Amino acid sequence: MPDGEKSVTAKIVQRISAIAAAEWDACAGPDNPTVGHAFLNAMEESGSATEKTGWLPHHVAIEDADGRLIGCAPCYVKSHSYGEYVFDWGWAEAFERAGGSYYPKLQVSVPFTPVTGPRLMVRPGADVDAVRGALLATLSEIAKELKLSSLHITFTPEDEYKMLGAAGLLQRTGQQFHWTNPGYHTFDDFLAALSSDKRKMVRKERKVANAELVIETLTGEALTDKHMDAFFRFYLKTVDKKWAHAYLNREFFRQIRAEMADKIVLVMAFDNGQPAGGALNILGTQTLYGRNWGAARHYDMLYFEACFYRAIEFAIAKGLKRVEAGAQGPHKIARGYLPSATYSAHWVRDANFRRAIEDFLRRERAKVAHEMEILAERSPFKKSDQPPRDAGPNAKPDTE
Repeated sequence: MPDGEKSVTAKIVQRISAIAAAEWDACAGPDNPTVGHAFLNAMEESGSATEKTGWLPHHVAIEDADGRLIGCAPCYVKSHSYGEYVFDWGWAEAFERAGGSYYPKLQVSVPFTPVTGPRLMVRPGADVDAVRGALLATLSEIAKELKLSSLHITFTPEDEYKMLGAAGLLQRTGQQFHWTNPGYHTFDDFLAALSSDKRKMVRKERKVANAELVIETLTGEALTDKHMDAFFRFYLKTVDKKWAHAYLNREFFRQIRAEMADKIVLVMAFDNGQPAGGALNILGTQTLYGRNWGAARHYDMLYFEACFYRAIEFAIAKGLKRVEAGAQGPHKIARGYLPSATYSAHWVRDANFRRAIEDFLRRERAKVAHEMEILAERSPFKKSDQPPRDAGPNAKPDTE
């Protein structure tokens, strides 16, 4: 422990179930369920995120002198870079071509979940700076003791990003597409804020999707294992189309329904009474997080309706501030989702490799900021109704 932290104890926990859910959640807070105990435990208990799948849990727990949990971080020793969404494949290839071993590495994130949320989590009432410092010191010690190549803290909030940068970690920015709610009361209020051509497009897409299918938004007690089983089949079809790997298994979907059904919002389409497709969202206190999508076959405009418009409709009805639609997708702009910055921080053991990555990240930050500015010009909103967006701390290209 660093000076000033002698009264706290750091522990490494290789199963999150070893920490009481109430204690972990007291640090994680209620805002973002993806960092909650139930969600992370479902990853492990289902076998989706384990040593066998390349995600060996090394969660960090900080306890005070009374043994009370005052800080924690979801952490994994990784043997690959799958399921992270902050891509470092090029780094790995370059390091290994130079004779180094990039894997294993240390990853602080939520597996398979490109959602911004707290990573250095602190219990309310505890000294935020001190506990974050203890968490970071412990993570650094793990990386050094295990002789890992690097430490990656991804999809971290902006305040953590700045703290980590001040502590000497390399800073990286990315972008997603988020919808923000300036105070709409109805979906028609949202439509009224769009330019005429985009408003017509949205209405046409919704009409086509709803003409062929019955679409329901299910949460809480309305969700059943049958719904989750059907969605799992859709998820597999999406994975197959993308020639990707199915990170999540059927048991994961069943377990999150059993343990956190009130935090799941499943938009499900039915064709003649049979499940036809859907979009899975996680419900926070102020934000709806879009996670997965799939369908039994192609249905015209169902993707836009299920993933974007129903999410907006639900957010407005519940008074939520944001919908985060997940990774990738400039096509989301026309549907009201504008570019928003994402953040990560990185420690690299090898000094020469670190300098090369630092130079790359300086140029990448400028490129990301410039691209976000260009994409923002494609906003579908009338100039008088532009919602705020997070352009990030590098909104103008770096001049370094």
